Parts: sequence; structure tokens; C-alpha cells
Amino acid sequence: MATDVIQRRLTVSRGIRLEYLTVGWNILEGAIAVLSGIISGSVALVGFGIDSAIESFSGAVLLWRLHAEKNGQKADLLDRKALKLVGTGFLLLAVYVAFDAISTLVTREQPRRSFIGIALSLLSLVVMPLLARAKRRTASELNSPALHADSRQTSICAYLSAILLCGLLLNVTVGWWWADPIAALAMVPIIAQEGREALKGEICSDCH
Repeated sequence: MATDVIQRRLTVSRGIRLEYLTVGWNILEGAIAVLSGIISGSVALVGFGIDSAIESFSGAVLLWRLHAEKNGQKADLLDRKALKLVGTGFLLLAVYVAFDAISTLVTREQPRRSFIGIALSLLSLVVMPLLARAKRRTASELNSPALHADSRQTSICAYLSAILLCGLLLNVTVGWWWADPIAALAMVPIIAQEGREALKGEICSDCH
């Protein structure tokens, strides 16, 4: 029993480190994306920065949940509260993606060439899947639906990075300016469903 308690505390500490990495990375990523988006006039890059802010919110929620457990509060109650907050983050993300994509289609805003944006999206494509995988493993060990939901949001960030990269590259190479917003709109129902499930407190089988 004592060994199990010690192991769980170590796992909680690992989760805290992962969430600090999430928040720190997204603050840096968001600042670079917004700044480069303003400079290049790219709505897609500015929107990507907004997504990073939502990711930071989700990471902050999980930091609260993990620190609270580390200080002796009950994990089950914490998970229910954190899951609802993360679910709210998913729904905010869905609204942002839909608004940004529709605005881009209506205004015919073409993603402009931005080497910083391309480099940032490529780097995010490397970092985010690794971070999401580490979170899923930790969520499984802690049996934490909230941390698992947060890992899903991190995975979605990787998908958005891919969409951003494809939009920038397709516009530069073949002039398909609409590829980015169309692909983003296709993701909205998936993101919204994740949010609804989290708000209902549904526990994914991957967490058991």
C-alpha cells in the first residue's frame, strides 16, 4: 500500500511537470503566432495563437487539479470539477475554430507566406504528439479522465498545426487559399463532441 501511494505521488509530480511544460510552451507558441500573424497579416496564424491561449487555460486547470491532489484532496472530486472546466475549454476551442474558419472564407483571407509560421507549425507537429502521448500515459496511471481530456486537447493542437501548415503550403504552391478553413471546419464537430462528453463527465475507456 505504501509503495502504491509513493508511486502515485511520483506520477502526480510527473503530471505537474507535463502541465507546466504545456502552459509554458503554449504561452511561447501563442506569442510567436500572434506576433508573426500580425506582421504577415495572417488570420490563420493569429487564430493559432488564440488556440494556444485556450490550451494554456486547460493546462492551468490540470495544474490546479494535480497540485490539489498532491496537497491531499480527493482525486475523484477534483477530476469531476476539472473535467467540466476542460470541457468548457473544448467548447471555446470549437467556437474559435468555427468563427476563424468562417471569417476566413467570407473575407477570402489568404494565408500569406510566413516562414516563421511554417517553422512554428512544424515544431508544434513534433512537440504536441509527444506531449499528448506522455499525458495519456500519466492519465492512465492516475485513472484521471480530466488529464485524459486534456491530452486530447493537446492532440487537437497538433491537428490544428497540421491544418495551419497545409493551408500555408497549399496557398504558396497551388493557390488553394480555402484549404485551411475548410479543413478546420471539418474538425469543429469532433472538438465540440469532446467538449460535450467532458461536461457530462463521461469517462473514456482509455483512462481505466
